[in-house]
Amino acid sequence: MKGFHGLIIFLICILNLIGCKSIKELTYGIAGVSTRVLEENRKSAIVEVFAYDYLSCYKRCIEILKKIGAYIYKQDIKKYMIAIYVSEEDTTPVGLFFKEIDKNHTQIEISSPSTYAKELISEKLYHGLKSP
Repeated sequence: MKGFHGLIIFLICILNLIGCKSIKELTYGIAGVSTRVLEENRKSAIVEVFAYDYLSCYKRCIEILKKIGAYIYKQDIKKYMIAIYVSEEDTTPVGLFFKEIDKNHTQIEISSPSTYAKELISEKLYHGLKSP
């Protein structure tokens, strides 16, 4: 019984050291839905501004992503992001991060650890947003 209490105290100490956010991210990573790598690659994102209000831009992107066969694994309209895999077969992650510039313009950053995936999705998505 004494060893069990020691183990519990040890686990509590470890959890306090790594913090709740890390535990949550670890859980997402195990489940395959983490967006950490997408956040970390934002510094090399492909960025463009479009003449859409935020909500219209976000909804239009969802439509285009579905049309091109991307697999949306996480979307959060309040956090201004969509996380996808290139397709159901190609699980290379790509992140779309939105920034409302003003009531008629929205910036989109497309990030990925894969340059090819980032360029492929940005080309298709940006083309779709520019087409009527």
